[in-house]
Amino acid sequence: MVTYTRALEVTSQVMFDSHVAILLDTAVSLVNTLTDGDDGGRPYVAPEGEALPSAIDAVLPGDVTATMEEALYLAGTALKVRRVFEAMHTDQDDEAAAIVNALVISTGARPQLNRAPGEPWQVHFHGADDTLAVGWSAGIASALTLAIGSDLGGRLGICQAVRCDRVYVDTSRNAVRQFCSRSCQSRTKAAAHRARSAAR
Repeated sequence: MVTYTRALEVTSQVMFDSHVAILLDTAVSLVNTLTDGDDGGRPYVAPEGEALPSAIDAVLPGDVTATMEEALYLAGTALKVRRVFEAMHTDQDDEAAAIVNALVISTGARPQLNRAPGEPWQVHFHGADDTLAVGWSAGIASALTLAIGSDLGGRLGICQAVRCDRVYVDTSRNAVRQFCSRSCQSRTKAAAHRARSAAR
């Protein structure tokens, strides 16, 4: 179980509660770190072998040390979560829901009330066991369930920049985000400017 207080916010309105926000942030980090593709206009190859556990340690919040077995499990979770983002991006909600439901079942995801000292009770998500890999996978599956099962599923995005397929959660006020980073946004604007200048 991991407890955090940060929330993804849209102006003064909270979009996701703090626990779900952290889980979605972690899902994005896992996908972007552990899946091959393109990142910012360059090919991206995910870490593997001996480099995999330390990559997991760098991505997960808190002070963690993943075993190779846990790292491989989370790499598998990342591949499934990427498929969820891809399905939502192409309006294939049924496919996304099927993947998430399978992940919920395989991890034994379940809600539970937890409370830190001096804090109110909060809903958190656990797996069939609280090992690093199963616990995080179950939590991420639960967070995706809440997003897709509400009007927030469309906020699971894939970067629209050329040669970039990194994922993100859109927390903009009007759901207008299109890029994984400011770098990709700037790169796209610069390319559009050059194209307009060349056409004159």
